Amino acid sequence: MAAGTISRIRLENFMCHSSLHIELGEHVNFITGQNGSGKSAILTALCVAFGCRAKNTQRAASLKDFIKTGCSYASILVDINNHGEDAFKHEVFGNVIILERRITESSSSTVLKDQHGRKVAHRKDDLVEIIEHFNIDVENPCVIMSQDKSREFLHSGNDKDKFMFFFKATLLQQVNDLLGSIRKNLNVADSIVEELERSIMPVLKELDDIQDKIKNMEHIEEIAHEIENLKKKLAWAWVYDVDKKIGEQTEKLEKLRERIPACQERIDRNTAIIEELRKEFIVKKENVRSFLEKTQEVRRMKEKMQHDIHEAVKLKMDLEKEHARGMQVLNKMNTRVRQLEAQVHEFQLKHMQQTQAEVFQVEDSIWELQQEINSANLSATRLSEEEKKLSEELQDIIKSISDIGKEIDEDGRRINQLKSQIEDLRRRQHDKQLASNCWSLAVDCALGRLLDAFIVSCHKDSLVLRECAKEVKYHNLQIIIYDFSKPRLVIPNHLLPSTTHPTILSVIHSENPTILNVLVDQGHTERQVLVQDYEAGKSVAFDKRIRNLKEVYTSDGSKMFYRASVETILPPNRKWRAGRLCTSLGEKIIEIENETAEIKKINSERWDRKGKLVIDRDNINSKLRTLKRKREDEEQHLERKKVQLDDTKKISIANKHDTAVDTSELEAEMMQVKEDIGNKELVLEKINLKLTDALREENDKRASYKNFIESAHAEMGSISDAEHELQLVEEKINDAQQDKAHYEGVMERKVLAPIKMAESELTDLQQLHQEYFEKASRICAENEVEALGGVGGSTLEQLSDRINKLNKKFQQESRRYTETIDDLRALHDKKERKILRKQQMYAGFRGKLNACQKALDLRWRKFQRNAGLLKRQLTWLFNEHLGKKGISGHINVDYKNEVLSVELTMPQDASRDTVRDTRGLSGGERSFSTLCFTLALHGMTEAPFRAMDEFDVFMDAVSRKISLDTLVDFAVAQGSQWIFITPHDISMVKAGDRIKKQQMAAPRG
Repeated sequence: MAAGTISRIRLENFMCHSSLHIELGEHVNFITGQNGSGKSAILTALCVAFGCRAKNTQRAASLKDFIKTGCSYASILVDINNHGEDAFKHEVFGNVIILERRITESSSSTVLKDQHGRKVAHRKDDLVEIIEHFNIDVENPCVIMSQDKSREFLHSGNDKDKFMFFFKATLLQQVNDLLGSIRKNLNVADSIVEELERSIMPVLKELDDIQDKIKNMEHIEEIAHEIENLKKKLAWAWVYDVDKKIGEQTEKLEKLRERIPACQERIDRNTAIIEELRKEFIVKKENVRSFLEKTQEVRRMKEKMQHDIHEAVKLKMDLEKEHARGMQVLNKMNTRVRQLEAQVHEFQLKHMQQTQAEVFQVEDSIWELQQEINSANLSATRLSEEEKKLSEELQDIIKSISDIGKEIDEDGRRINQLKSQIEDLRRRQHDKQLASNCWSLAVDCALGRLLDAFIVSCHKDSLVLRECAKEVKYHNLQIIIYDFSKPRLVIPNHLLPSTTHPTILSVIHSENPTILNVLVDQGHTERQVLVQDYEAGKSVAFDKRIRNLKEVYTSDGSKMFYRASVETILPPNRKWRAGRLCTSLGEKIIEIENETAEIKKINSERWDRKGKLVIDRDNINSKLRTLKRKREDEEQHLERKKVQLDDTKKISIANKHDTAVDTSELEAEMMQVKEDIGNKELVLEKINLKLTDALREENDKRASYKNFIESAHAEMGSISDAEHELQLVEEKINDAQQDKAHYEGVMERKVLAPIKMAESELTDLQQLHQEYFEKASRICAENEVEALGGVGGSTLEQLSDRINKLNKKFQQESRRYTETIDDLRALHDKKERKILRKQQMYAGFRGKLNACQKALDLRWRKFQRNAGLLKRQLTWLFNEHLGKKGISGHINVDYKNEVLSVELTMPQDASRDTVRDTRGLSGGERSFSTLCFTLALHGMTEAPFRAMDEFDVFMDAVSRKISLDTLVDFAVAQGSQWIFITPHDISMVKAGDRIKKQQMAAPRG
C-alpha cells in the first residue's frame, strides 16, 4: 500500500459507536448502511484524528461532545501505511504509523506510535509534520467531503459558494491569503522605513550647527595651548623644588651622624665594667652556693641526729612500759595462785554437801524440754506445709494473671487489625467484588499473592513504591507494571473454556479495567473454572477434556488440573488467609464489627477475672508473710529449747562422772601458773638489761649532737661574710647598668631619633620627588620644558599666578559656549558616525524591501497565470466527465467578483440552448453535474486518500449508476485511496481486486 493511505480505523465510545473496527483497502472502499448506523462518524473521526477542530466538523461544538453518552472517554486509532520511498521516518515508525487521539471530559491528547504500538511522540508539531509530509488536509473538501458539505454543495445553486469551493479545493485561497498577508506586511515595513528616513533629517541639521560652532571656537585653543605649556613648566618646577629640599636634608643628616661615635664610646666603657663585675659576681655566687650546700648538709646531719635521739628515747620509754606491764602480769599470776588454792579448799567442802535429789531434778527438766521440742517441731512442720501450699497457690494465680494479660494484649492487637480492616472496607464499600460469597475461598486460593500485589504505570513509580515500603519495613512487595490507559480486554468466546460453570473472571466485579486486565494477563482468570463440589470438579477437570481450561477450583479451595496426561488434585491450604473478597462489603463490615464487640466483651470479662485474681494474690501474699513470720518464730523457739536440752544433758552427764571429788584440774592450773611466773621473771630480767643499754645509748647521742651544733655555728659566720661580698658586687653591677642605660637613652633620644626622623623626611622627599617626577613625565618630557625655555628662574607662585590669569581669560571666552571645542568635535564625530550607520542601515532596508516587492509582484503574476490555467483545466476535466452522459458544458470563473458559473448543454434539448442556472435542471442532473465538477477538482489536487459522504444524494437511479461508474473509474485510474460512504444500494458497482465493499450494522432500536 502507498505511503499515507489508511489501512485501519478503530473507534471506541465515539459518537454512536462503542467499539468499531474498519479495515480499508488500498484503492476504492465503499461503506454502506442505513441512516443512523454511524457511517458519517467514520469521516468525523478521521477529521478529529488529524487535528481538525470540533466546530469545523459541523457535528459538535467541542471535542467532549463526541464522547458517547454514558462514557467517560472516546478513543480514535488510525493506522497509516508507511511503505516505499515516500515513507515518513521509516527507521523510527516502521511500516505503520499508529495515530491515537484520546478525548476526555476535560482534555484531549494525541499520541504517535510505531508499528509495534510503542509510543514515539505526543506533540502537536509531530502530527503537523506528518500531515505536511503526506499532504493530508482534512479541511479541504476535495480530501474529505463530509455529509453536510455534500448536501450543502449539491443543493446550493449559489455561484459564490461554488467559487469558494473551487478556490479552497485548488489551494488558490491559501496562496491568495498568504500573498495578501505578505503584501500587507511589506506596506507596513515600507511605511516604517519612510518614517525612519524622515527621523534623521533633524539630526543632519543639528550636525551642520555643530560644525559652525567649532569654527567659531578655534581661537580659544590658543589660550588653552599656552595654559598647557605653563602647566608643564609648573610640573617640572615642583620637581626642581623638591631636589633643592633633598640636598638640604642630606647635609642635616650628615651632621647628626657625626654625634654617634662619642655616645657609643661611653656605652662601650660601661659595658666592659659590667662584664668584669658579672665575672666577679659569678665567682662570689659560686662560693656562696658551696657554703649553702655545706649548710644544707649540716642541716641534714642535725635532723638525722635529732631523729636518732628521738628513736633512742622512744626505745627507752617502750622498754619501761614493757617492764611495767610485766610486773603487772606477774602480780596477777601470784594473785591467781592464791585464788586457786582457795577454790580447791572451797570445792572440797561443797562437794560433800550434794544430795541425790539434784540428779532427779535434772532428769525431770530433760523430759519437759523434750516434750516442748516435739510440740514446737510439729507446729513448725505444719506452718511450713501451709506456707508451701500457699506459695503454690500464689504461683498459679500469678501465672493465670500473666496468661490473661497476654490474651488481653493479643485481643487488643486483633481489635486494631479488625479496625484497620473495617476502615479499608469502608473506603471500598461502594465496590462489589464478587457475584456470590460462596466463591470467596476458591477465588482467594486461586489468585493467591496476586491479590496483595500493587499495580503501577511505569518503572519510576515502582521504585518510589519500593522506597516507601522500605521505610515502613514492608518486605516481599509484589509490584506489577501495567499501562493504565488500556481499555478492558475483550476476550473472544473461542478463547474461553466451553463450559456452563463460571470462570473466576466472570464472578469478579470491578469498575477499574486495569485490575481486570492484570488478572487476565498475570493470573489467567478467564481460564480458571469454579465448581461447587469435588465430584463436579473431577468431571470438569479430567473427564470432559475442555479446551482452554487451565485449572478448576471447588468452593472449599481444592485445586484440580490436567498436565501432560497427569491428573493432579491439591487439597485446600488451611493456613491460607481467606475472606479478602466478598459480595457485599457492608455485611463484611458488620461481621467484623460483631467480632470486635465479642472480643471486647470477652476482654471485659477477662479484666474482671484478672482484678479478682489480683485481690486474691494480695490476700495470699499477706497470709504468706504472716505464716512465714510464725514459722520463723517457732523455729527460733525450737532452737532455743534444743540448746537448753543440750546444756541440761551436759550437766547431767557431768554430774554422773563427777560423783567423786576431782580437784586435779585446779591443781594442774595452779602448777601451770607457777611455772608461768618463773618464766615471766626471766623475761623481766632481760628487759632490765635492754633498758640499761638504751639509757646509755641515749646519753651518747645527746653528747654527739651538742658537739656537732657547736662546730656548725663556726661555719655559719663564714657564709654571712660571703653573702655580704656578693651583695656589694651586685650593687656595683646595678650602678654600671644605670650609667649604660643613661647613655643609651641619650643615644636614642638625642642622636638616633633625630637621625631616624631626618632619614624619614629624606625618604618622604625622595618619594615626593619620584611622585612629582612621574607626574611631570606623564605631562611632558623634561627636554620639552627645556625646548620651551626652561623654568627660567620663575618660582612656583609666579607660574601658578600666570596660569590662574590665563584660566580666567579662557573661562571668560568659553562662557559664550556651553561646550568645549573637544566636546563639540567628539559630539560631531559621534553624531556623524551614528547618522552614517543609520543611513547605511535604512538603505539596506530599502533595498531588501524593493527586492521583496519585486519577488511578490513576480509571484502574484505567476499566481494569476496559474489561476487562469486552473480555470481552463477545470473546464476541460468538467467536459470530460460530463461527456460520459452526453452532456457538454463550460465553467466561467470570475476571480474579481469571486463567482463561478456552470453552463450546460443537455443532449435532449433540440434547440441546443445553454442552461445557465443549474436550478433549472432535475435533481439527478444537477447532482451529476455537481459530481462532475467535484471530480474535475479532484483531478487537479493531490492527496494520499480521499473520502466522500452521501455523494449520490438527489440522484435518480440512472444518474446514480452513471455517477458510480464515473467515480469508480476515476478512483481506479487516479491511483490514490478512496472512501465512499452512501446509504443507497451499490450492487450495480462491479466487484474487482481494487474495490472493497463493507456493510455497516443496522442501528439498534
